[in-house]
Amino acid sequence: MPASSVTSPGVHLGDDADARDLARAVNEYGAEVVKDHPDRFGHFASVPLPDVDAAVAEAVYALDVLGADGVVLMSNAHGKYLGDADFEPLWAELDRRSANVFVHPAQPPMTLLPGTPAPLADYVFDTTRTALNMVLNGVMDRYRNVRVILSHGGGFLPYAAYRFSGLTATVVDPERDAEDIVRALKRFYFDTALSASPSALPSLLAFAEPGHVLYGSDWPFAPTEAGSYYNHFLETYPDFAPGQAAAVNRGNAEALFPRLTR
Repeated sequence: MPASSVTSPGVHLGDDADARDLARAVNEYGAEVVKDHPDRFGHFASVPLPDVDAAVAEAVYALDVLGADGVVLMSNAHGKYLGDADFEPLWAELDRRSANVFVHPAQPPMTLLPGTPAPLADYVFDTTRTALNMVLNGVMDRYRNVRVILSHGGGFLPYAAYRFSGLTATVVDPERDAEDIVRALKRFYFDTALSASPSALPSLLAFAEPGHVLYGSDWPFAPTEAGSYYNHFLETYPDFAPGQAAAVNRGNAEALFPRLTR
């Protein structure tokens, strides 16, 4: 059963008041869909970052009143990444509610490569960028009740995690311990949307903690043909441990969203 959310660029299109109204509208619509089909749909609520006060208020309303299954955040909010100190009040509120947080990539604040749409390359880069920003700024250590799901296999974070930890501890900030950085990176959950390939899946499964890989399709934003392409890799992957395929396909998500367990 799918959990629905708004994709990039989110609900903040430049005006704070309009963003508040749009967030409320899409969240109430999502709540109605779940109300009508509670056994078929989940709902990640949108918040109007970078308006932090409004984002906190909307998150509280969506989780406490609308019963949202979590909150979706874009990887950056008008160029400000999720480890930014200005976002601490939002993380604190989400932590108090032990919230599920789904991070969807956005276009990074840079010029597109000619002929290269943002979802093709920049999105995986921006997911990795915001995840590393969160870890280096301590978000994943301070707010341990929050469960953060990175879309698209976490960008290239699983592949490059030990580059990040080793170079941080030896070059960037020798006061930090490489294993502490790895442990913080391993706190993330990852979905398989557009990422269950013969080269990406082994890296993801080798890095992610048990129970931290969740099926994702990216439907309807990615066409059915794209979903089928990656589903084939997932369905024919030869190296799953016993029970691991079933856990990725459903069991791990049920642990995060027990309301949807059947």
